[in-house]
Order: sequence, then C-alpha cells, then structure tokens
Amino acid sequence: MINTTEQGSYYEEVASRYLQKKGLTLLAKNFRHRQGEIDLIMRHDNTLVFVEVRYRKLSAYGSAEESITYKKQQSIISTANYFLMKKKLWDTPCRFDAVAIKPSKLPLKSHDINWIISAFS
Repeated sequence: MINTTEQGSYYEEVASRYLQKKGLTLLAKNFRHRQGEIDLIMRHDNTLVFVEVRYRKLSAYGSAEESITYKKQQSIISTANYFLMKKKLWDTPCRFDAVAIKPSKLPLKSHDINWIISAFS
C-alpha cells in the first residue's frame, strides 16, 4: 500500500505526462514556499501555467475539482507570485489550471483526466 505522498507524486506524474502530450513543457514540480506549494509549473506557448493536480478515488466527499477550495486557490496564487518574483518573470502571461483525475469506469482505461484551463484567477 502506498502512502499519500507517493500517491500524490504518482498522479502528478500522470498529469505531467498528459499535459506534455498536449504540448506543454514541464519547468518545475512541487515548487514550495511558506505560503504553499504548486504541483506543476509548465509553459504553454508563451504562457506560464501553474497546475494544481487532484485525485479522488471516490466522490463521497466531493469531486477532485470541488476539492480546490478558495483557500487553496489563494495559497497557489501567493506561491505563484513568489515564483514570478524569484525568477523575475513579472511580465510573463500566466494562468492557473487544474487537472482532476479519477479512476476510469472503462475496462481498458486506468484514469479519467479532466484538464481545466484557467480554473481560477
């Protein structure tokens, strides 16, 4: 049985591969600052994309998408601002995406992935 950290890393890798197949370039994983963490930082054309990855095996307590609360969004935004300041990228267009993953109901498919572009601002 894997722990939640290993599970998180696994689904972040699933999301990263999925987004790379869609044309995004991975710049950083698990960027941390005292205000929070950003799972993936990617580039999509000229836009910097901060990605929150969520997995839900069951939706009894809400969907993966619903688990990205306002407080979590504010934490990601604060951390993204720090990243932009640290890397001197203030003039770079950016957006906040979410990737929600759940088990697939189809027998030959392991996951259903919902990529939400500009999930919040």
